[in-house]
Amino acid sequence: MKVTRLSSLLTVLVAGLGLLLVPAAAGAAPHDSGSQPTYSYANAIRETAWVDTGLKDPTGKAVRVAADIIRPSELSSGVPVIMDASPYYSCCGRGNESQLKTYDSAGKPVQFPLYYDNYFVPRGYAIVLVDLAGTNRSNGCVDIGGPSDIGSAKSVIDWLNGRKTAYTTATGSTTVTATWTSGSVGMIGKSWDGTIANGVAATGVAGLKTIVPISAISSWYDYYRANGADLTSGQPSGLSNLVENSAAQSGCGSVQSAIDTGSPTNGNYTSWWDQRNYYAQAANVHASVFVAHGVEDDNVKPINFGQWWDALAAHGVERKIWLSQTSHVDPFDYRRAQWVDTLHQWFDHYLMGIDNGIQNGPQLSVERTPDNWVDAASFPEAATATGLKLSATNTNGLGKLGSTAPTAGSVESFTDNPSLSETNWATSPDSANSARVVFSSGTLTAPVTVSGTSTITVTASSSASSGQVSAVLVDLGPETIRNWSGSGEGITTLSTRTCFGSGTTGDTGCFLDTSADTVSTNASVISRGWADIGHYASLNSKATLTPGKAYTLTFKLAPTDHQVAAGHRLALIVGGTDNGWITAGSAKPKITLDLTKTAIQIPLVGSLP
Repeated sequence: MKVTRLSSLLTVLVAGLGLLLVPAAAGAAPHDSGSQPTYSYANAIRETAWVDTGLKDPTGKAVRVAADIIRPSELSSGVPVIMDASPYYSCCGRGNESQLKTYDSAGKPVQFPLYYDNYFVPRGYAIVLVDLAGTNRSNGCVDIGGPSDIGSAKSVIDWLNGRKTAYTTATGSTTVTATWTSGSVGMIGKSWDGTIANGVAATGVAGLKTIVPISAISSWYDYYRANGADLTSGQPSGLSNLVENSAAQSGCGSVQSAIDTGSPTNGNYTSWWDQRNYYAQAANVHASVFVAHGVEDDNVKPINFGQWWDALAAHGVERKIWLSQTSHVDPFDYRRAQWVDTLHQWFDHYLMGIDNGIQNGPQLSVERTPDNWVDAASFPEAATATGLKLSATNTNGLGKLGSTAPTAGSVESFTDNPSLSETNWATSPDSANSARVVFSSGTLTAPVTVSGTSTITVTASSSASSGQVSAVLVDLGPETIRNWSGSGEGITTLSTRTCFGSGTTGDTGCFLDTSADTVSTNASVISRGWADIGHYASLNSKATLTPGKAYTLTFKLAPTDHQVAAGHRLALIVGGTDNGWITAGSAKPKITLDLTKTAIQIPLVGSLP
């Protein structure tokens, strides 16, 4: 495989220091006024501290979590920490290449997954990778975002700030202190890792200065459920089974039972879910937050970043956000050089106190078309919450989206067909389909941007004692987008490699390059939302519906920042089971919408015809 270098000459010059230099991407201005790669990566200290979390496992044994550390040997004090706490270091791996932790014969860490160590250790940072309780080399149990998961990471921050005790071995009595650190910690991670960062920030722990949650969960209910509907994400206990080590598999039965009891499949919101709702605890957040998320993420649904972002805004938290066209992808794999440079500035400012102005830059960076990024002063942009009405036409299944009020008694109906998805619904949007209703605007004469979170109020009756509705916003018109639903979720992995930072034989810091995977379409879904009608009154309990009786419910669609081009149309599609996103119920009812009591509010920059 070809490895890209600045030049073979420079590589030779720094080979003795183990440094692998990285060229700036075309058009990218590298950050050169902050921390510099002046420390030896090859000679860095690699060690493990087993931190006593203060928690107990089901047998009463103290839970110790393994924190693998790499830090500059030249610095004995004042070192800031970048931390990634994860359950995936031995079961599933991290990054596009699923890297695992590796150790030498003495048990010292060799490979630290991802590029954080390679890039940041030479710049004076320590990297701490924490095994969540019950995973890899930590004992205890996985509890899916609860006190054990969050406490695993929080306890390490407490240890770094002198408030917890750590040991040199998993079971020994020799203690170790972190006299080398400044106590300033930044957490980063994708998916579950970023979720832990959100959860720890929501505790308000002292010493946590910033977090960078990538494609992260802000409420575990919204990972598995959507307004009472059951998403196709599986069940929480299945996820814990995936990541637990053998000791946890055999000793955490009571925790597994509590997970199953607390997460019923009827869609009810329980105290178990409430304990794992971090955005409800946003008032505790003192760390700055740099969010990155794909607006087409079909794993961690975008509602997770939207409600987290809104809660942070309500409490005045310093924040920044990147929104890509990808699904569940790390920015390192869709905008690599710019991401690392921005991250460098972010950590320099919040962990080293360098006044580089990163906090004053544009709050939003959004991918409009593949690899075409624009910045905006804020997210959401300066949008107007626009109430739009739904009116019928002469053809059932085809309606209008706009300011025209429906006539008295107007209804539209569809029959739930769980074999069809939003893609099927959006195909041939001007043709009737018994499984959905399309409400479309007129053709735009100027671009319109949907920026923020849309909210829909639906008044519907079901022909059965249950029923669910899906609502999707669609950009109707020809365009090229990232192929987010493809195998690469919007990226293609290449055979060449680029190195970021420094490397050794056991941890090269060299990663496979990527490019955008694109596809042409005439109908692009830009936002979605789902709900179970039986939860019209409350998420806490599911009601049995009276067939033919109308019920009103209001729910949110996923946040987005999408520009609908001139010549296109904006459409709202309402259907039943959205195949691939929510699971089908036992019934396949006919759903009738009362259009006089059904409407949507969309945050628009610009206006519809």
